[in-house]
Amino acid sequence: MKRILVVHYSQTGQLSEVVRSFTQPLVAAPELEVCFEPIAPVKPYPFPWPFFEFLDAFPEAVYEVPPPMRPLRVDASERFDLVILAYQAWFLSPSLPMTGFLQSDHAAKLLRDTPVITLIACRNMWLMAQEKVKRRLREIGATLIDNVALVDAAGGAFSFIATPTWLLTGNKGPYLGGVVPAAGVAPEQIAAAARFGRRIVQALGAGELDTAPRSLLTGLGAVRINEKLISGERIAHRSFLVWGRLLRALGPAGAPRRRPVLALYSAFLVMMILTVVPLGALLKQMILPFTREQVRRQKEYYAWPSGEQYAAELPLEPGPAS
Repeated sequence: MKRILVVHYSQTGQLSEVVRSFTQPLVAAPELEVCFEPIAPVKPYPFPWPFFEFLDAFPEAVYEVPPPMRPLRVDASERFDLVILAYQAWFLSPSLPMTGFLQSDHAAKLLRDTPVITLIACRNMWLMAQEKVKRRLREIGATLIDNVALVDAAGGAFSFIATPTWLLTGNKGPYLGGVVPAAGVAPEQIAAAARFGRRIVQALGAGELDTAPRSLLTGLGAVRINEKLISGERIAHRSFLVWGRLLRALGPAGAPRRRPVLALYSAFLVMMILTVVPLGALLKQMILPFTREQVRRQKEYYAWPSGEQYAAELPLEPGPAS
């Protein structure tokens, strides 16, 4: 019997819905044993999130400072044929609970020499977060074989309004009489995530991981790379590092001296999102005819290992995830 471990953390509950859909075919397969491991920090992160507490999490998230974590139920000596890591992106980084897990001795033992699939649900910017997770997995000695990223249906501009409002108030929307769509990944996209689970059942049944780790989800539209956001993510991440270093120098999370700088940072962040990010995207479009090959290579790199392609001929139902 093949054994699968699903490690997950969901602050709003949305990622839990994605995990349920993704893993439903795995749970239903009698030849598979699926173990769910919800991870949790010692001090829970609230939802809805108070404004300053939300901002105050970003320096530690960006610098990957692990919070104290509750003990896991699964024994570190157990072996699994596949591990699924389901995480959110916080400030272009993996969520702090997932950072806490990945930097633990428990994770190092559980994941070493094991195929891993990452599963992301976020607003629309996840590339830098996944780069950090990839680096951590390499350090542990795990093998990343696939990545699935589901993003908000509201789109870049509207999700900039909808997602923070959801996180700070708990109200998912829609807002302004429906002008701004509801925040979060669309229900139909969550339901369609079951196709990945069906493919995994098929692949494990055929022994596709018995000889060597390999991608199982190629051709299923696991990710979509928006080339307009690549440079924006890089710029924003560099900015986060600068501001994060300053804030950490003022004290740990919750330090009163951080609050005035956080207020200043929030105004800077809004200005950057409204000006630098769209201007960067516009500039990228203007020079696109001269950089097509570079953009193609970037998209191919960030789409690895699963790729953007959707092969309609695969007998695994429903349509693509975008």
